[in-house]
Amino acid sequence: MDGNSLKEARLKKNWTQVQAALALDVTQAYWSMLEKGHRPVSDRFVRRALKVLNLPPTSLPLRSEEVGLPVTSQRLDFSAELGALGYPGFSYLRVRRRRNPAEVLLEALNEPNLDSRVAEGLPWVALAYVDMDWDWLVRNAKLRDRQNRLGFALSLAREVSEGKKESERTRKLRSCLEVLESARLAREDTFCHDSMTQAERAWLREQRSPSAAHWNLLTDMKGEHLAYAYE
Repeated sequence: MDGNSLKEARLKKNWTQVQAALALDVTQAYWSMLEKGHRPVSDRFVRRALKVLNLPPTSLPLRSEEVGLPVTSQRLDFSAELGALGYPGFSYLRVRRRRNPAEVLLEALNEPNLDSRVAEGLPWVALAYVDMDWDWLVRNAKLRDRQNRLGFALSLAREVSEGKKESERTRKLRSCLEVLESARLAREDTFCHDSMTQAERAWLREQRSPSAAHWNLLTDMKGEHLAYAYE
């Protein structure tokens, strides 16, 4: 988040700088410096502003590439993470602290094995938060050789958006897919199901969708089978 984002959020609520500063418990002078970019917007401030200004989770800070993914990512409850972002399949679950959807998506795609219900929710993240920081996501996916998994998730999201005739979402997803296309890996992978047997792998090589084959993934997931494709 930067000063321009803060200003846009303030204007959407028809607030003056004084009103916004009072709501966030800072001075008008401090708020003015934030909007002008004279002071950095801290992570703590962003989380406070998220509720007060009704900002989307895409405004939350993202981890820098140098830090990398947490070594404890295997213990993260991705079902609760998706629920916190609004995914219908886990709407009954919540985490105390929401994270940027781009970060959640990247960490989930980096997992060797995910519950099938969680994996099915990953294209939804791309669909629901089509304005996330794609540059950050694509760059970090490439660093971890996960661009094929990301490409497949976006392909499913595009299938759903096309079925719903959501032209703007479809356009943004296609644009990101074009960037990933040139980085597509030739090696075979799974869609977060590395523990499958050799028999399962052999069957999927014959039965997978053209999209899964294009991204060199062993999976039977299809956009038409996703529950939210019809909501």
